[in-house]
Amino acid sequence: MGPLSGAPLLAVFSLLVSGLGGVRSDAADHRYKEGEQVPLYANKVGPFHNPSETYRYFDLPFCMPDHVKEKKEALGEVLNGDRLVSAPFMLDFLKNKESEVVCKKKLTKEEVAQFRSAVMKDYYFQMYYDDLPIWGFIGKVDKEGKDPGEYKYFLYKHVHFDVFYNGDRVIEINVKTDPNALLDLTTDKETDVEFSYSVKWKETNTPFEKRMDKYSQSSSLPHHLEIHWFSIINSCVTVLLLTGFLATILMRVLKNDFIKYAHDEESAEDAEETGWKYIHGDVFRYPKFKSLFAAAIGSGTQLFTLTVFIFILALVGVFYPYNRGALFTALVVIYALTSGIAGYTATSFYCQLEGTNWVRNLLLTGCLFCGPLFLTFCFLNTVAIVYTATAALPFGTIVVIALIWTLVTSPLLVLGGIAGKNGKSEFQAPCRTTKYPREIPPLPWYRSTIPQMAMAGFLPFSAIYIELYYIFASVWGHRIYTIYSILFIVFIILLIVTAFITVALTYFQLAAEDHEWWWRSFLCGGSTGLFIYAYCLYYYYARSDMSGFMQTSFFFGYMACICYGFFLMLGSIGFRAALLFIRHIYRSIKCE
Repeated sequence: MGPLSGAPLLAVFSLLVSGLGGVRSDAADHRYKEGEQVPLYANKVGPFHNPSETYRYFDLPFCMPDHVKEKKEALGEVLNGDRLVSAPFMLDFLKNKESEVVCKKKLTKEEVAQFRSAVMKDYYFQMYYDDLPIWGFIGKVDKEGKDPGEYKYFLYKHVHFDVFYNGDRVIEINVKTDPNALLDLTTDKETDVEFSYSVKWKETNTPFEKRMDKYSQSSSLPHHLEIHWFSIINSCVTVLLLTGFLATILMRVLKNDFIKYAHDEESAEDAEETGWKYIHGDVFRYPKFKSLFAAAIGSGTQLFTLTVFIFILALVGVFYPYNRGALFTALVVIYALTSGIAGYTATSFYCQLEGTNWVRNLLLTGCLFCGPLFLTFCFLNTVAIVYTATAALPFGTIVVIALIWTLVTSPLLVLGGIAGKNGKSEFQAPCRTTKYPREIPPLPWYRSTIPQMAMAGFLPFSAIYIELYYIFASVWGHRIYTIYSILFIVFIILLIVTAFITVALTYFQLAAEDHEWWWRSFLCGGSTGLFIYAYCLYYYYARSDMSGFMQTSFFFGYMACICYGFFLMLGSIGFRAALLFIRHIYRSIKCE
């Protein structure tokens, strides 16, 4: 990189790091004098059950302020679909208002139809007042004792704000809609409407530092915590039983194997050779498609590192509720900074496997996860543009992400690759590999790859599936997830179960004299990702009310990328565990 590339690099990173702060108001210290304007931003509107399908607030024909001021947003907020603009309500500090008129306007037939369509789909609005999120529905449907053809549709004309303050600071805000101030939207006809609002200020003794607590409490309610702890205990019991069971079996079987093989060496009889010892000349034979294999291990290791860093930030408290932009910013920044790990791991492992074309291996590593993610993003961004939804990224944001890829991710990947190539060590195989591969005996169907993957993926998935519901309800719904400590415990359990089940299946594969364990251990480890994607289908159709082409494509598109990431990450964990185990058992016996 030349001397000039440092300046845009710094600019990009200062922009990213500032993004970890989330939605910020103009008043940095959050202190106001009486009568001073407190920033209120309208964010977005959208169908309540379709969290990805959100639109700009003024896409609906609400009252526009004279000067619509767009708020500058950090990268994470833009990725989250936030588009903040100045709202038409004036909520000055400590100023009560009774039925203040926002505007009077004549709605055309088209605008009435637009509002009715929004009410039909349960549209809600979201705003930020001094960084505090507020929501409300824009209208209601009167269905009482009527056929669908006779439903009545109403728009709320009046909004009431209750604002709680402590000294010179805003602590809490609630919004209510007046059930009596309604506009009938049932028929397409021009109609006059007067939008109004009222504000009531109330004192509270809640300190400013605790004002976000009410948003985190919902996931910490006793009955929710009970379910989370039940999930943890369920997972721990699974792990203890599984690890105890496997450890006992493997220790006994291996002990018997070691005694038998030691005995075989002492007796000079030519007994028939069976078992894992007799494929020692093939077990360290390098796998097919070793460049792809090394790239998958490199990408999986990078994603594992990324996950660990995200957990550290979460446990420190960076991702407090309604600071969702911080998570997206952290993902982009940490993924860019950890690309050197992928380059180093993939290239050093590829060179250990006596690969020669390390540049192609490095390109493959760079594209293995980012390629499918980029193609998915291009398709989904096009869908969002067609829908004019806020999920469509502005051109400037795409340029910033391209700059990060060009100036940070790629150079670090290359530097990691060069370090991996130069620092290559020998592949430590305890046994010499024979010149010609031994023939694999015919095996029953349940020992083939697909049934083994099904067995390997089911147990780790069963240890995490209860927690999955809460994560899905948070990412694809309106629940708030804040119990990261429990999630971290579940993640560790997932890694332990994945490693153990892969080791056990690898042992049984070698005992049946099938020496092609490299890819099998990776696929078995990663198969949990396929189970999570199957859970996506169940969640979408049985547990959620999502609908429409845009929401469906976003859900299944991005979940496919996340599950693919899980596949690579857990696959590399499974392979590493299997490799450690195999090196250990072949060191413990004498191999000619």
